This record gives sequence, structure tokens and C-alpha cells, in this order.
Amino acid sequence: MPKRIAIAGKGGTGKTTLAALLVRYLAEEKKGKDILTVDADANANLNEALGLSVDETIGSILEDTKTPGSVPSGMTKDIFIEYRISQAMVEDDAFDLLVMGNPEGPGCYCYPNDLLKKYLEKLSKNYDYMVIDNEAGLEHLSRRLLPNVDLLLVTSDSTARGIRSAGRVKDIVEKVKMDVTELGLVVGRSRDDEIKSLDEEIQKTGLTLYGAIGHDPLVAEYDLNGKALLSLPDDSKAVQDSKKLFQSLSI
Repeated sequence: MPKRIAIAGKGGTGKTTLAALLVRYLAEEKKGKDILTVDADANANLNEALGLSVDETIGSILEDTKTPGSVPSGMTKDIFIEYRISQAMVEDDAFDLLVMGNPEGPGCYCYPNDLLKKYLEKLSKNYDYMVIDNEAGLEHLSRRLLPNVDLLLVTSDSTARGIRSAGRVKDIVEKVKMDVTELGLVVGRSRDDEIKSLDEEIQKTGLTLYGAIGHDPLVAEYDLNGKALLSLPDDSKAVQDSKKLFQSLSI
């Protein structure tokens, strides 16, 4: 079974940036290991951070199957969709990527979510690592995209409001009895001394502070220009901080 690492947090806290940095770290430090990356955010943009183009998503596949006659005769809809999902996998030299995409219809995410659950379970035996960039927000955690998670990284920005929001992630995980082996906080886009000033708020959440990714102007520049974060220089602040974080977690 792979090591399953999920990343959750509200939008704007550096969640997707952390996911991309983790994929970069695994590709560089765990050479020869098979890595599956899943963008489970309806507002999918992890592929851009990874420098990959995506032609199909699970959402677009489901939309296609609504057309009468789209499913070949003699094939069930579920089998056909599973086949299409396998075709939608984006394969890079160092990792594979699967993108959830937009939900089916206004606000409906149940059917694609269930399909992805089933498909990920089948896929899991083929990989050493799975990195899941979850949907921004909190309510989606109860959907249990994976039956168990080895490590859940909860992101926050360096504000008291952000830390409190991260604390609610922990509360939801406990309330719905998610099977999470380790859970901790990562503060993104922080500046000197900000973490220290947030110590009291962090303690109130009960979350363990795993580390922080300091403010890196290069990340903002790359995002602005649509450049892949995988091409950040090795000495960039975000790369250095994330490497230190992942090494401390023995990922």
C-alpha cells in the first residue's frame, strides 16, 4: 500500500503550492518510487503548478457520458467511465496526475467522488506514494475520498483567523472519525516572527505545528506568469523550507 499524504485547508493558504512542493520533493528525493498525484479540488490548478496540461478530468468525462449513445453497447456505464478515467491519467517521467475537475451539475459532487474513491483504491496498489490536493474548504472532508490517510497536512496562512480555520479541520476529522494516522499544521507564506506571535492561537487548536513555508516572492512571480513551481531554483525560500519540513516528517 502507498503512503497516503493529503493536504487540506481553506483557499489562499498555499495548499496547492505545498502539494506541488511535496511532489517535487518526492520526485527528487525518492527516485525510483511511483508517485500518484490527485487534484481533488473542483477549482483544479495543481497541474499548472506541476507544469502539465490536462485534456480530460473526471468531471468532463461524466459530462460526456450524459450524451445518449456515448457508452458503447455491451459495456456498462461504470466500466466505460473507469476506462475513460484511466485514459485521462497524465503521465510524467517522475509522477502521474489525475484531476477531479468540475462537479456534475450545480453543486453535485457525490457521483464523481464515489467513482474516484473506487478507482483510487484500485490504483493504490501500483504506487508507493499518493499525494491528494483536497478541495478548498472544510465540508468536503466528510466525503472521505480515501478510507485512510497516513499524513494529513492542514495549511493556514499566518493569521489568527487562518489558524482557527485550520483548527476546525482537526475538529471535523475527529467528528466524522476519519482514519488519519498523523495530522499537523503547516503555515504558509509566513514572514519572520509571525509564527511566534501565533503560538497561543496554534495551541488552542490542539494541532501540532509541523513547520512553516516562508514568504517567497518567487512563488508569487511564478504564479503570476504561469510558470511551474517544479522549476523553482533549489535555493528558493519555498523549496528550502519545504525540504526541511518534509525531511523532519520522514516522508
